[in-house]
Amino acid sequence: MNEANPPNRCRIVLIAPPLMPAEQICAAFEGGDVASLILPDNGMDDASFQAFAERIVPIAQAAGIAVIIAGDSRIAGRVHADGIHVEARRKELAETIERVASKMMVGVGGAKTRDEALELGEERPDYMFFGRFGYDNKPEPHHRNLALGEWWAEMIAIPCIVMAGSELASVATVASTGAEFVALSSAVFADGRDPRAAVAAANALLDETAPRFED
Repeated sequence: MNEANPPNRCRIVLIAPPLMPAEQICAAFEGGDVASLILPDNGMDDASFQAFAERIVPIAQAAGIAVIIAGDSRIAGRVHADGIHVEARRKELAETIERVASKMMVGVGGAKTRDEALELGEERPDYMFFGRFGYDNKPEPHHRNLALGEWWAEMIAIPCIVMAGSELASVATVASTGAEFVALSSAVFADGRDPRAAVAAANALLDETAPRFED
């Protein structure tokens, strides 16, 4: 989302899972192209979450990765994040965009139907997210998220992110929908996995299989 020469195909968005050390998250950045990183608080109190984010944000940004804080615009501002992610109804989304859009990007998730997605899209967020944090516990992406992502990518100019499954191969499934971004969490950060190698493998799969976007 902020790289000078991004690849002309579906790109990776990382989502930090609970209890993942900052060092492991930052190791993933060495695996190749990553568009952005979403940091949920994952149950941390405000002080712990801010300290956690402060360790990661400058390293990610130095690597050309946009950091998006989920849910708390105050902490996003304090750590100089690039954006905020909200799970919100239209009114709350509109209020958030009005308050912070001059300072950072605003993305939104939570839509489970086309009507809900269109209603949120009326407020012109910077992206639409299809999926739920922490629910990538099956090998393949949820069929509803794939269907919504394919429909949205075909019909709407606002970029979308679709949650992948727990297997790296699912990035190809997401990319085939035309979605601009594929979100990875457990596929990269599950116990026993090397985050750097996982991101490298995901990028290789996308290079091989993802359709190219028109200039």
